[in-house]
Formats: sequence, structure tokens, C-alpha cells
Amino acid sequence: MTFARGLAAEVRKGLLNLVAGWREGLIQMITFPLFYLLIVLFMGRGQLRAELLLPVLLGMVALTFIHEQVNRMFWSYLGDIQSGVLEQTYLTPLPSAARILGRQVAAVISALPTALAVLATGAVAIAVQGGPLPFDAQVIVPLAAIALGTCGLALILCGLTLVFKRIEIITQLSVAVYAIAGGTLVPLAAMPDPIAFLSRLVVPIAPGIEAMRDILLGGHSLTALPTGWGLGWLLVQPLLITTAGVVLFNRLEHLARHRGTLGRY
Repeated sequence: MTFARGLAAEVRKGLLNLVAGWREGLIQMITFPLFYLLIVLFMGRGQLRAELLLPVLLGMVALTFIHEQVNRMFWSYLGDIQSGVLEQTYLTPLPSAARILGRQVAAVISALPTALAVLATGAVAIAVQGGPLPFDAQVIVPLAAIALGTCGLALILCGLTLVFKRIEIITQLSVAVYAIAGGTLVPLAAMPDPIAFLSRLVVPIAPGIEAMRDILLGGHSLTALPTGWGLGWLLVQPLLITTAGVVLFNRLEHLARHRGTLGRY
């Protein structure tokens, strides 16, 4: 009962923060779609070329989601550290797992409006150009893999926040790296082999984007993905990242509690 009530309280707190910051959310729902259109214009040399709209859209939706989810999770921990709330919650019977899971659920829900705004903008742009917006239920698998891997990455960054505090630059740099070298805008197959290898290995959204492009653009099935490392790696990579996130977070959380630094900033 304590776990369920704690989980519900964390989700509710995260959603209340989303509502309270509706102006910020509205601005992001405008700026991210504009950023997407500007990227397509830049890549199309001043034109919204139909052959670029859908491939870039798939990468941009994933990039927007990971940016929003990771940042909201990170700032929820950093904000509670700065205000002294986080240290107090560790003095209650609330299990740490309920606290983490509740914040992850709230962060995922809070990331959806901006990602959906980008998707809607892309759909309208594609329709205006006279192209179809394909859908295949198989994309649910890469989308779930992206969400799970992103949660694992958020756990790693939040664990580092408990000990090192001022790591905002890492979250910003990580998203920038994903945008440039994560296969978001340019397919990994067109990048140098070492960069493509590292991106497929550690970037949470890279295998999912490749799979979605194979399914929606190439018409391939999940069991016959021609690019990347196939269905097996698409399923295993997010599990490995999440496992690493859980282990690292628990160790860093234990270290912060042992040092008594949960309330220091």
C-alpha cells in the first residue's frame, strides 16, 4: 500500500508541475516543431522537400522525446535537492523504487505533448506536400524501446546528480550529441563506421529510429530489419541501458546517503 500511494503521489506531483509550467510547455510545443521545419528547410536548401519530411520527422520525434523526458527527470531531482525536499523524502517510509518509478512515469507523460506537436506538424507538412503518412503497428516496438532506453539514461543522469549536483551541461551535451551523431537527422548508414557503431551501442534512440525508418520507409518487417543490428539488439539495448541505470543509480544513491549529501548543493 505504501508503494502504491507513494507511486501515485510522485506521478501526481509531476503532472501538477506540468500543469503549473504550461507556459513553458506551450513555448516548447511551438519551438520544437519550428526547429523541425527549419532543419528540413536547411537540408532541402530552402525547400520542404517531400523525401526529407518523413525521415527527419521520425528522428525529430525521438529526439524531442528524449530531450523532454531526460530533462524533466533530471530537473525534478535537482529541484528537490536545491529546495531540501529530496532529503526529507528519504526520512519517510516511501520506498526509493516508488519515488523513481513515479518520476519516470510523470516524465514520460510530460514529454508526450511536445513530441506529439512535432509529429502533428510533420503530418500536416507531409499532407500539404501531397505525400502519405504511413503507419504500421510494428513501430510500437521501436517506440517502446526508445521509451525504455530513455528511462535508463535518465536514471544514470539522476544518479550522477545525487552525488555531483552541477551536471546540467552533461544533459544538454548528451542531447546535442544524439542530434548530431545519433542517427536523428542523418541515417547512421551514411556516417563513418566508428560513429555508427558507438551510436548503435550506447545511444538509446538510435536503434529505434533505424527500425522505424526500415518499417515505415522501407516496408520491412521487424524480423527482417536491413539496417542496424536487427530485432535482437533493438530489444536488448534498452534493457542493458536500463539495467545499467538501475545499478548505477542505486550505488550513487547509497553513496550520497552514506555521505549525508542529499540536501547539499
